[in-house]
Parts: sequence; structure tokens; C-alpha cells
Amino acid sequence: MTQIDSDLTILALDTCTESCSAALIKQQQRFSRSANAPREHSQRLLPMVDEVLKEAEIKIADVNMIAYGRGPGSFTGIRICTSMTQGLALGHDIPVIGISTLATMAQMAIDSADAKQVFVAIDARMNEIYWGQFIAVDGIATLVDEEYVTNPDKVTLTLDPKQQIMLCGTGFDAYPDLLAEVDSIIMTDIKLPDAAAMLKLAKVGFEQGLSTTVDDLAPVYLRDTVTWKKLPGRE
Repeated sequence: MTQIDSDLTILALDTCTESCSAALIKQQQRFSRSANAPREHSQRLLPMVDEVLKEAEIKIADVNMIAYGRGPGSFTGIRICTSMTQGLALGHDIPVIGISTLATMAQMAIDSADAKQVFVAIDARMNEIYWGQFIAVDGIATLVDEEYVTNPDKVTLTLDPKQQIMLCGTGFDAYPDLLAEVDSIIMTDIKLPDAAAMLKLAKVGFEQGLSTTVDDLAPVYLRDTVTWKKLPGRE
């Protein structure tokens, strides 16, 4: 357990990539579980939620807000995360907030390595990557420009190449030459998101009024070929 500045009880869930994770903050204490478990998200996530709730000695009804990984990432993984968030939130009318997969990884670099600039790239298959650029503003990952899905050759660096840029994500494993011409890059060992890093982003988002009702879940696929279907009767 680690200290984190928050008075809210927030549950965070993520299954947008190969990683599956759940985290909870209660009275400034953080509890978390994670596993690299491709194709097992639907079996692993709820037991993780049960474990962090039990460790914190609370029930789901005591949670003030649920933060969910909204993507980008695996279509199936995003669906699982949003569906389970919907199921958990509906019964107790819990507000929800979507957190970017890319921002979560940038936050991990900021928290673990005091990164000031972070470039995140996730292998999107089909010769494409999901990517985004972030700067640290008061210790919070802040998006520069937009999040994209493009061919690696279409990446345009807008971060300051004269300053250190930390790299995160599986996109650099799939495309080792990505940003190789930039002298200031430093590769991190952060490949996949962890829900624990979502807690700080969720708190900031709550303070900015970005939480919504469960009816307004907003997954982000970036690719236009997939649309989110809500549960029957809740369109």
C-alpha cells in the first residue's frame, strides 16, 4: 500500500491491453492487483475487484467513483472493461470516469521516473500503432495534441527533442526504429497500463467535473470500424 492524496474512494479497472488490473484508493491508501493475462480478462477482472475491496474492508456500494480504461487498445478488452464497469456501477448508481490507456502509461513514467515528456505507442496490429504525446503538468500526464492510430511512418513528434523524452509501450517492440533518429529518447520498461496509475488521473478528472453517469460511458477505439453497444434498454 502506498500513500496518495485523495479523499475519494475510487475503484479503477483496466483490460484494454494484454494486461488486466484493478486498483482501489480508500482513505489515502492504495490497493491493487495486476496480471499479464491475454484472453483471460473476463475471468480475472472481477476476482481482482473482489480482492481489493476485501483488502480495503469495503463493499462496492462504498465506492464513490469507478475509473475505467476507455482505450485505445484491444476492441475486445475495451468492451470487457466498459461492460464490467457498467455492471458494477448500475446497481449502486456510482459515477464513472474514462481514463486513456495512453495517459495511464504516461502517468506510470511520471510517477516512477519523474518523466517530463512521454511518448506512448501501443501496437495496434494491421501495421498501425496507437500513440500519444504527454507532458507532466504538476505531476499529471497531460496530452499534447490528440491521440492517434496511424502507420508508424506517419508519427510526427511535437515534444521538445532537445529535452529528455521517455518512451512507453509495445509499439516500440513492434517497430524498433520508431523515433530512433531522436537523440533524447530513453526507453522505459513500461509496456502495458496498470490501473493503479489511473487513480491519480481519475481524481484530477473528478475535480475537473469529467465524471459521468454510467449511461454516458465513452470508450475510445480511435478506429471508426467498431461502435460501442450499451446493454439492451439503455441506448
